[in-house]
Amino acid sequence: MIDARRTSRRRLRQCGSTLILALALLVGAAAPSWAQSALLPVLGQQAAKEAHAQAAGGAAVQAAPARAGINGQAFARLFTQNRPVSWLFLVFFLLAGLGLGRLLAFLLTKIAVRLRASNSELRAELTEGAGGPANLALVTAGIYLGLARIVMDPPVRSFATDVITLLVYIAVFWFAYNIITVVEITLKRITARTETKLDDMVVPLIRKTLRLFVIIFAVLLIAENVFRQNIATWLAGLGIAGIAVSLAAQDSLKNLIGSITILFDRPFKLGDRIVFSGFDGPVEEIGFRSIKIRTLTGHLVTVPNSKVVNEAVENIGVRGYIRRLMNVTITYDTPRVKIAAAIEIVRGILEEEGIREPIHGKIGNDEYPPRVYFSDYNADSLNIMVLYWFFPPNYWDYMDHAQRFNLRLFEEFEKAGIEFAFPTQTLFLAGDPNRKLSLDVNRDGEPPRP
Repeated sequence: MIDARRTSRRRLRQCGSTLILALALLVGAAAPSWAQSALLPVLGQQAAKEAHAQAAGGAAVQAAPARAGINGQAFARLFTQNRPVSWLFLVFFLLAGLGLGRLLAFLLTKIAVRLRASNSELRAELTEGAGGPANLALVTAGIYLGLARIVMDPPVRSFATDVITLLVYIAVFWFAYNIITVVEITLKRITARTETKLDDMVVPLIRKTLRLFVIIFAVLLIAENVFRQNIATWLAGLGIAGIAVSLAAQDSLKNLIGSITILFDRPFKLGDRIVFSGFDGPVEEIGFRSIKIRTLTGHLVTVPNSKVVNEAVENIGVRGYIRRLMNVTITYDTPRVKIAAAIEIVRGILEEEGIREPIHGKIGNDEYPPRVYFSDYNADSLNIMVLYWFFPPNYWDYMDHAQRFNLRLFEEFEKAGIEFAFPTQTLFLAGDPNRKLSLDVNRDGEPPRP
């Protein structure tokens, strides 16, 4: 029973949060038309009532032109043209808007606390971020309803319309500014799954950029629709300034774009061993301007990001295996039988326990067993090619395995009487009894000896 109640309360809170978001978005979409098309007819009706009252009472008060400036007389007529009950209505709706706004903000804060306690961080931020804008929206609604019974001159009526429109814009963009936190939390959850710190550094940059965009857009929209400013000249000035800044910071922008490319393309991550422009070593840092590589000799190399994205990068850290290709060379005077025996010796060693396990892996669905062949006649040796793939690609384990294989190969060749070849030159001497050299001197006029 208790679980059912908790479930129903949770669903009610979720529905409430969704409804608040929908109402806020609806108000944002309809703000200009609501403030201008809905308020003006109501105030226009009050102006008609004012004219009717003046005609009935024989008053000769002439209304100020709609485009005239607001002066002290226009505000003074507010008190002479309106009855006390109209002001009471204004005060009542204003206080009602303040009270309901405070109450709604308090309830949304409480709901956000409960959502945060239940690990619903996104909904909690969304609900809490709607508190302040909802409060301002209800106060604005109270002002709007209270002014419905106030008779005003056209300049004052236009001023009131602009104020209400301004408050609606502020409420909408305030909510848009707050929900950027939801975007930030979502991005942080995504970047927490990666090892690189670059994306963690990008998240605050994205948050600040979005909030700056909301503020600039709000200022431009309010300046044009509320203060009747021509923002075309503003935009032209911003465009010229942007061109100047982009030309001055061309290299910095290239590196920044390069860091974003590295972030999304992910050619490597922090700690991967890479080879770039002859520098071989692990990546120690990935920043907005450059990456830092610690070479195998211990030196720290800084490479601009713009160069990294435009040149080839060999990522050794993500290889699935280490391939070894070695050539076992034996002397030319090795008999054919011993050549075949040498091949079988190498194959047998590769199948021995302790040596065969890491070199009989799979790449996808394909098996990669060791390969041994009598492959070539070199200038000074007979070549036996040995090829195998070591799994997993741990370099020092690979070196230990290679050492064990080399020692076993040397041991078995020594037992079989098979000699390793090395670059040599053979000289045949005339006095060598094992390799007799026959010379024939051709004299003039004498035929060569048979």
